[in-house]
Amino acid sequence: MKLLQIVGVACLLLLFYGCAGTPSGANRLPADGASAATVRDSLRAKFILTMIDSTGKPQELDAVMFSVPGARYRMELTGPMGIGVASLLWTKDGWNMVFPTEKMYLHGNGYMVGMMNDKTFPLVPIHQVADFFDGILVPEGSQTLSEQDSAGFHVVKAKAPNGLNFSYGKKDGQISWLSSKGRNGGTEVLKFESFRTFEGVLTPETIIFEQDGKMFLKIKIRKVARKKPFSPGTWRLNIPKSYKSIEG
Repeated sequence: MKLLQIVGVACLLLLFYGCAGTPSGANRLPADGASAATVRDSLRAKFILTMIDSTGKPQELDAVMFSVPGARYRMELTGPMGIGVASLLWTKDGWNMVFPTEKMYLHGNGYMVGMMNDKTFPLVPIHQVADFFDGILVPEGSQTLSEQDSAGFHVVKAKAPNGLNFSYGKKDGQISWLSSKGRNGGTEVLKFESFRTFEGVLTPETIIFEQDGKMFLKIKIRKVARKKPFSPGTWRLNIPKSYKSIEG
């Protein structure tokens, strides 16, 4: 996998519902059926990422995410034979993404994660990561603009607190898809499928990312654990001095 593809995968993993997210991470709306009593502290999720490359060939990566919502996040991507592909650590003091095979890294600050000088990949609000695994698909505080029934879905057009317009469709009481304009002006759609209960929280087991009608990413959740202690090493990410910055 090429370096820019890896960067894209790492950033897109953070997308989930970043396209209509809020900067604080404090505004949340549980999906229908989600447990409102769930204590949101530590969360660990394991999932399979399938990426469709430019030739249409699927590439699978194993992924694990450690999360203390609103405070710090760690994500690991591994390829065949357990080889590390990318590591991400985000804290309030800044974030780093390391690519050990290429001996390179990416650094940034703030709640938006991504490559500032490359519009190929989205800039995404990091605080929305844990929300997806908690079945939280639409940000609290969004303003409903209109509602109608269309093609078997109850379609809601809304505006997020950050001013972004988006729409989502509900069927049988569950949010099935969400649509918005992407960074490059194209239409981006997230499809939520096969809802399952993970430790008492109803969550879409599969999420499909489409751009202009074509799937480019799929995530399948394998396991979610909550309120588990993390080792101190989870929040340390070493960047060897020999590694080079991607953005110079």
